[in-house]
Amino acid sequence: MHAELKAQVAFHLTGKRPSVDLDAVEQLHVRPALLARYRDLTSLRYDYPLVLTQGTGEARTVLSLTAIVNDLLREVAPQGAEGEKLRKHVLRLEREIRALVAGAAGGSLSALWTAAAARVGATDAAAGASLERARAALKIDGAVIDCDAATPGAVLLHAWQGAQERKAAAFRKTVNRLIQKLSDILRSDFIHSDAGQSAESLKAAVGSAHAEIFDFEAMARVLGKSLPRHPLPRGRRARVEWALNTLQGQRFYDLPERERGHSVKPHNFLFETCTGALKAYRERLTELVELAKAIAMAELEVEGLYVEEQHDAFFKDYNADMLDASDTAVFPDYLIRVHAAHMQASEHERMSEVLGSSLPMKVLLQLDDVLDACTVTGTRPAFGMRSVQYARSAMECNAAYVVQATGSHLYQFRDRLGAGMAYNGPALFSIYSGAPGGARALPPYLNAAAAMTCRAFPAYVYDPSAGDNLATRFWLDDNPGADSDWPVQQLTYEDEDHQAVAEDLAFTFVDFVASDPRYSEHFARVPRAKWNDRMVPVNDAIAAQGKVGDSVPYLLVTDDAGRLHKVIADDKLIREARRCREMWHNLQELGGIHSSHAERLLAREKQAWIEEQQRAAPAVPAAAAPIAEAAAPAAAPAAAASAAQPAVEEKKSDDPYIETPRCSTCNECIQLNSKMFAYDGNKQAYIANPDAGTYRELVEAAESCQVSVIHPGKPRNPGEPGLDELMARAEPFL
Repeated sequence: MHAELKAQVAFHLTGKRPSVDLDAVEQLHVRPALLARYRDLTSLRYDYPLVLTQGTGEARTVLSLTAIVNDLLREVAPQGAEGEKLRKHVLRLEREIRALVAGAAGGSLSALWTAAAARVGATDAAAGASLERARAALKIDGAVIDCDAATPGAVLLHAWQGAQERKAAAFRKTVNRLIQKLSDILRSDFIHSDAGQSAESLKAAVGSAHAEIFDFEAMARVLGKSLPRHPLPRGRRARVEWALNTLQGQRFYDLPERERGHSVKPHNFLFETCTGALKAYRERLTELVELAKAIAMAELEVEGLYVEEQHDAFFKDYNADMLDASDTAVFPDYLIRVHAAHMQASEHERMSEVLGSSLPMKVLLQLDDVLDACTVTGTRPAFGMRSVQYARSAMECNAAYVVQATGSHLYQFRDRLGAGMAYNGPALFSIYSGAPGGARALPPYLNAAAAMTCRAFPAYVYDPSAGDNLATRFWLDDNPGADSDWPVQQLTYEDEDHQAVAEDLAFTFVDFVASDPRYSEHFARVPRAKWNDRMVPVNDAIAAQGKVGDSVPYLLVTDDAGRLHKVIADDKLIREARRCREMWHNLQELGGIHSSHAERLLAREKQAWIEEQQRAAPAVPAAAAPIAEAAAPAAAPAAAASAAQPAVEEKKSDDPYIETPRCSTCNECIQLNSKMFAYDGNKQAYIANPDAGTYRELVEAAESCQVSVIHPGKPRNPGEPGLDELMARAEPFL
């Protein structure tokens, strides 16, 4: 083994870099090569910044600046040169807004539009008219936010407020109606009472403007003799008055003062700890039960359906156990915003209590660092472990709506977030912000997207109300390449000979760690002169079972100048990547992707079918022999003997063919060329058209056939390239 290879293997196994042969990467400021094109996010059009639009209820939404500009241009930019000019100016203004937000400029979209328009106009006077025209058509406004540590809290608060405003509107409509109806009952009873028909009451009802033209004493005497007297029964009056006072005095929603009759400060439903939220909920539970009772009683009273003999006993024992989901759904949800890094042991227990219950609580669990247990200390990185612990346990309780996502995908998940806020029960939103900090760290958006892509923090949703099985409740599809271990992207670069090179690379957990400068000592740069064929891509090393001999895993990275480097990773990171992959496999199983149970069942059924076909195949010619002999008794003995042999179709040696009865339906030849190969009625392959493909495809199909039933024959096109090699490969299958 050469000295440089020994040094590389030694670093991979021990993580200790020798003084020569390998270089440190700390000062190179490297990042995975697949992320090289994303160094300046302000020049790209993507989901961020987000606009938290103004409005209430359904009008309170989350939009991306890109989507807003696209819709605006579709409306105001005509076809032709004039439209292209307007589009150019508006897209430039969009870049200016993006740059302002990236520079920590906050504010509303309208304010940022004005500031950006001033910047554009300072260098391009002709843009003014275009931007004014577009601004006049802009009907949307709201706070503009970038992807950073504050984003999960802002987006979730916005979604929660929208859900609570919809609840509040429905509650006010119901309660205001009941308050009006109950007040009318009491007012009607008062009007028919002695006090209501007194001269003083009549004068107060008419008002001072016409007081001089009426004789209220005479009016009172007349009304006292003519109006019927049917006062409210004492029990009903007490119920109506109690229900009215309870509705007017409730503190769960704000009501107009004219409905309350007095000023009441509503409860607060925003909390920073689960402990505080649970304490408040328990303290308010009696009040909530009384309000639910008042609503139920009021509905019966205003409809005249309250029957004392039936309902008195029911409402006498009315308590929290008698509330069902429809009763509690009208009340506000509690929003609890906690940071994983700040949680104490007691808070862990309270969160489990919240998520395992049916309480109306929505929990934002924010993580700012998924690599917080540093491998430098000798411990395993706890990437996503908190999220896995809480999100998976919440799913297992089968009571909570669960969303796990990164800050980069909050816009794409906006409907899922809204559904979680509207869910009648607890919900957990486990969000990685992508903002661990550090001068050399990736931008939060890119960091969050990388964590999701490499499976360190995969995105998924669990909705208990969506159905009665995992296939309907669990959703994993938004992850890139969800059916594979790692997503694969193409990297195009220029080599030392100035030639364009395209290479498919998997984005793995090791790539994600390489983008964090805190873990640079787990990598070592190999000088170009010492690159060798024992260096294997990280993805191959992760996939290998156990040790890979004297091979060392490498990763392609770039520095600030865009130069390409190969760095090798130590074995500790490879082990962590395998662990990350196994966790991803578990999620895939939940999502029905590569289900080991389904694959095992399919293999068992397939093998049973093959064995059945093999047992049945010899019986066909054996049974056919007596029939043939009976049909032709005068046939020659040689012909009779021939009929007794298995009926296998004669094939010319030059023609390709398939032993169709032995086909195992593996589908590989069909996928290779569905015009050349096809299935018969028994879903067994045969050659439909030997001229619909190449001889190379016939040979490759024969080589990949699991039961070796494909025979490629001789080439049909003597001009096909590489025939000598292909015929040598085909020899075992002729």
